[in-house]
Amino acid sequence: MSTPVQLPLEQANVLQLAPGMRELQSRGTVHRVRTQQGGQAWLVTGHAEVRQLLDDDRLSRSNPDPAAPQDGGSALLATLLGDLATDHPRMRALLDPHFSAERMQAVRPQVEKLCAQLLDELAARQPPVDLRAVLATELPVLVMCDWLGVPQQDAGRFGSWIQDAANVADPVRAKQGLGGLFGYCKQLVAAKRENPGDDAISRLVATEGITDDEVLGLTALLLFGGYETTVARIGTCVLLLLSEPEQWQALCDDPGLIPGAVDETLRRSMPNPHNGGMPRYAVTDFEIGGVTIRAGDFVLLNTIAANHDEAAFAEPDRVDVTRDTAASLAFGHGAHHCAGAALARMQLRVVLTQLVARFPGLRLAVGVDALRLRHDTLIGGLVELPVTW
Repeated sequence: MSTPVQLPLEQANVLQLAPGMRELQSRGTVHRVRTQQGGQAWLVTGHAEVRQLLDDDRLSRSNPDPAAPQDGGSALLATLLGDLATDHPRMRALLDPHFSAERMQAVRPQVEKLCAQLLDELAARQPPVDLRAVLATELPVLVMCDWLGVPQQDAGRFGSWIQDAANVADPVRAKQGLGGLFGYCKQLVAAKRENPGDDAISRLVATEGITDDEVLGLTALLLFGGYETTVARIGTCVLLLLSEPEQWQALCDDPGLIPGAVDETLRRSMPNPHNGGMPRYAVTDFEIGGVTIRAGDFVLLNTIAANHDEAAFAEPDRVDVTRDTAASLAFGHGAHHCAGAALARMQLRVVLTQLVARFPGLRLAVGVDALRLRHDTLIGGLVELPVTW
């Protein structure tokens, strides 16, 4: 067997799939790699293979060897969710009702109001302005506060805890962030039991048979997943469109294209440089992509590479707001499709709708090569996004 490829594979810039990843794809769909931690893994890059394995019970989020160390993403999920991390059906049954179409429809007017207020602040500033700081980092935290029933005055505190918890460069800071997040959520859950309101945490608390530990874990997960991930996606969504001005102009000319533009930019979103893919562990031996994976093997399902697979998407590196993205794996697939996809999509649609209406002349204030990805966080995203108009 050839020497495993070392991860991560360096990107030429924030918009491009790493050349090394593209080279791997040209050689096949499943590859032996070495992780940053020094262990070996199977990296799956083919669209068909990633799609199959995302919904395959031959893989698990948890290492079948409890004594073995877990990767950062799995360890964080286990910390947030406790026993629910391995009880996926129960976790989804508890979460899914809170992301229904009816719930999202009810939430949207408040998201529109919050976004408009932030764009008022943007308009009052002298360009260039960092759109990430003014909009992308602010809107998700305000939305999560309102939706979950968190007092707005606490937004800054738990936003800082979440950022610290996601830090992969400083374990002490990450531990302190998790401690602060859990401590706050514990107080919040207790307050909702005592004085429930019309919010997601109160509805979770009122769920028959749910335990306080389960509510605590789900609350922490929603705060973490609903904040950091959406911050990253707002930045890359706007960047991808501004980097191809004819696509931005298409939205200005026809805002009806915005839902498709959201899904297309999600398909093209760039990953965290630390992250080779969604982490899984084989629970049995099986074959895929011409290789044999053994029980206990670490497997990385790279949805970004899969979404750049020419077998699934013609000219995959090009942004096309009219593209059919039904096959996109941006939010996973099957039983492991992201529960919060509807909320993330809705926020992105609101952001684009208001930006093209109020700032049709929006453009990048620096070249793409000057932009950088965040290397210190589990989620990734841009360091900054300077824009002008």
